[in-house]
Amino acid sequence: MKKVGKIILFVIIGLIVLSTFMFLWNKSKPEVKIYDIVSPVTGTIDNKTIATGKVEPRDEILIKPQISGIVSEVLKEAGQMVKEGEIIATVKVIPEMGQLNSAESRLRVAGINLKQIEMEYARQSKLYKDGVISKEEFDATDAGYKKALEEKTNAQDALDIVREGVSKKYANLSNTQIRSTISGMILDVPVKAGNSVIQANTFNDGTTIASIANMNNLIFRGNIDETEVGKVKEGMPIVLTVGAINNQKFDAELEYISPKGLEQSGAVLFEIKAAVLVPDSVFIRAGYSANAEIVLEQAVDVLTVPESTVEFSNDSAFVYVVKEETPKQVFEKTPVEIGMSNGINIEIKKGITLETKLRGNEISKKELKAKKEQ
Repeated sequence: MKKVGKIILFVIIGLIVLSTFMFLWNKSKPEVKIYDIVSPVTGTIDNKTIATGKVEPRDEILIKPQISGIVSEVLKEAGQMVKEGEIIATVKVIPEMGQLNSAESRLRVAGINLKQIEMEYARQSKLYKDGVISKEEFDATDAGYKKALEEKTNAQDALDIVREGVSKKYANLSNTQIRSTISGMILDVPVKAGNSVIQANTFNDGTTIASIANMNNLIFRGNIDETEVGKVKEGMPIVLTVGAINNQKFDAELEYISPKGLEQSGAVLFEIKAAVLVPDSVFIRAGYSANAEIVLEQAVDVLTVPESTVEFSNDSAFVYVVKEETPKQVFEKTPVEIGMSNGINIEIKKGITLETKLRGNEISKKELKAKKEQ
């Protein structure tokens, strides 16, 4: 009985040793790696950069009053279209008391002088008709009378201008009527009836009554990093994506690159401007944020492979060409000449053809198992 027990014990120990040996032997064997097989394709590779900015009118005009006063009426509001010369608002003049008193005094003096000269003119007219005085004397009196009339008219106009901001003679050129200087859309009317406004002068820009722009002439204004500004130039095409308008892109043309950069958050950025081509069916509001995609370089109809299939060593590039697929994958390291890359695909100039098969990424055990189950 004891002998049987010893035999069983030795058998168990032997099995344990054997299984341990088999486990270690299997683990020491080199793991067979399986790779995906990739074929080159003909395609286009673009090297692009993105500039962020916004869309705005090329020219935004600020309408300012030519006189100071109080807004009595606002006739337009933001979003409306106006034509050149159309009235936007009216301003009521608040006269300065010193000027008003001086103008009134001038009118009274002109009236007194005119009354005196009228009496003299009446006497001289009677004497001239009776032949008592010569025509030369009468002409001098007539000229003095006309000058007095003109002085009173001027004094009345001056008083009207101080009091109302306009005279009857030039009512059609009234400064109290704020008119649009261009045709376009009103973007903003920052004043309301009752607001005080001042005219532009040496010490002040003046109060803005309205801002107007031609919304059919838009530009993209953005910034580009200093590392890429040397690669762009005027006239390059741009594809514009407006954040507020989904699933639609707009063509634009680069027309300005700032000669001076500005530092923002530690980076030096250069301003760029591009003319935007907007279809008539689309309305873009001023101030929409947008991204401009600029193609810096482009290689069309070239041989491309995924960049992950290329191995780099110093200044050389290599790919692994498939020599055998079954029963065991065999690859040959082959030098190639590369071109442009967009970070995903890379151009191959020499070394392989369209018929060449290359080693791709390693297939994980999980993926391999899933393929076998399929």
